[in-house]
Amino acid sequence: MGQIRAVLCGYYGKGNGGDEALLASLLQMLPADVTPLVLSGKPRETRDRYNVESCDRMAPAQVLQALRRSDFLIWGGGSLMQDVTSAANPFYYGGLMGLAQQMGLKTIAWAQGIGPLKRRLTRSVARRVLAGCSAVSVRDRASASLLLDWQIPCWLAPDPVWALDSLPVKGLWDLPAPRVAVTLRSHPQLTSARLANLTHALIHFQKATQTCILLVPFQKSQDLAIAQSIHSNLPDSSHIIAPEDPRQLKGLFRGVEMAIGMRLHSLIMAAAAECRCFALSYDPKVSQLMEELAIPGWDLSQIPDDPNSICQAWLECYANGDGLVPAQIQSLVDRALIHRDLLNQVLVAN
Repeated sequence: MGQIRAVLCGYYGKGNGGDEALLASLLQMLPADVTPLVLSGKPRETRDRYNVESCDRMAPAQVLQALRRSDFLIWGGGSLMQDVTSAANPFYYGGLMGLAQQMGLKTIAWAQGIGPLKRRLTRSVARRVLAGCSAVSVRDRASASLLLDWQIPCWLAPDPVWALDSLPVKGLWDLPAPRVAVTLRSHPQLTSARLANLTHALIHFQKATQTCILLVPFQKSQDLAIAQSIHSNLPDSSHIIAPEDPRQLKGLFRGVEMAIGMRLHSLIMAAAAECRCFALSYDPKVSQLMEELAIPGWDLSQIPDDPNSICQAWLECYANGDGLVPAQIQSLVDRALIHRDLLNQVLVAN
């Protein structure tokens, strides 16, 4: 059997740690006889970090050439087919999938979180391209339920980042212990008043616990200003730390006692490292994870107005909360490898 060529498309090379972790997981799970070409916002950075071919995701001629040279398009993973953060998403990914299908490539929708899809047109685009896929895997029950309604068969498994290898972070163990990681991102519901309350609560929490606060911007364009704002209020007891390699980002949580997080993959990485977690949900995908893993927390709109109440909830989690036990984590890792099984079955069988 000759070498199989696959174009990988997702929100790659855009500086988002969660999406980079999904790409690293996909590359880790690809069968050895598949040669990937990654569509990226920063092709050179992607080439250097992962040692793969890459081209500009927004350069039509390059993308067309990549598709012509390939047998498969793998589209994944994460919340790509949704119209809440951008109505353009379903048209970019849907258009690319439709084009690949017309050109005769086999397409795989991999580790997807489908929706929310508020508009009739975006729902129609999503349904059409997903129905044309050789295989579909999703990472949550809501997506599986939507595809069931559409009569599109799919594989359901936990997010692949559960199974991502982790790497140590240089200098982490030189920082004072115990450590608590905080991952906040900009969002309309994270108002300046709420951020101020969270910051005051963090100051109280740090004084009560004497912990070292690690501020971890997963996407610098959305998270760094918030991290800097909090750091300016805790200059002697906090550090901003942002590993570029997603395997190091996951490894960071091995040196952390507790994580307070908005970002889905910060909570997954923390839970996979047996950390206690406290979630601040801005999206249904985070709320679903909270429910599945019994993670305490609030929707952003429900955060108490009193910093002392926030601090007390964090102290309770820090003192008495439970991380996942190794058997639970291993079960999630094993089930996340279903996404690898799908790749083996579809890519190698062809």
